[in-house]
Amino acid sequence: MAAAVSGGANRCDAIDRELATAYIARMAIRDILSIPDSKLRLVSEPVTAFDGDLKALIEDMFETMYDAPGIGLAAIQIGVPLRLITMDLGKKDEPKAPQVFINPEVVWASDEMGSYEEGCLSIPEYYEEVVRPAAVKVKYLDEAGKPREVEADGLLATCLQHEIDHINGVLFIDHISKLKREMVMKRFRKAAKRGGHPHPAREKKANVV
Repeated sequence: MAAAVSGGANRCDAIDRELATAYIARMAIRDILSIPDSKLRLVSEPVTAFDGDLKALIEDMFETMYDAPGIGLAAIQIGVPLRLITMDLGKKDEPKAPQVFINPEVVWASDEMGSYEEGCLSIPEYYEEVVRPAAVKVKYLDEAGKPREVEADGLLATCLQHEIDHINGVLFIDHISKLKREMVMKRFRKAAKRGGHPHPAREKKANVV
């Protein structure tokens, strides 16, 4: 997702940064699925095992996300149908601020709506305005399996909703008009047959999830 930030503070009061996964050199970069890959429409399964395999997957997701580069990634985007999200909304000149959300669920959404320009690592070089609730409350588990809750607005709220959509088999283009969505899918189907991605219609944005 490419989000053109248009103001609003991000609240992440409940996030314990000490439990956030560190960005370390031994991670492995994985391939990111792109449309029209049907795996992106799978509904992901809950994480039940908090073990070394999960830790390794989280590390790989951060490596892949940072390399892309992006600010958020759902496990299904690398072909793993688990309800797992990695995220880092830190600016380029700031220290990394990795965040992990396991089995996240939106438990409250504001009546007020907000519009952000979104893009997606699974829909390369395509951006569109998407309207979503301006603020949400999300409950989730941290890497130790401990229940957590976060209230978010601004970019954090947008990214959380975007990524939770992913683990439910939903893409951001599902929130735009049917005509635009069909045009995007047609472009990517043709590109997939050629073995590549469509040429960008405009300059690539900085924030992609």
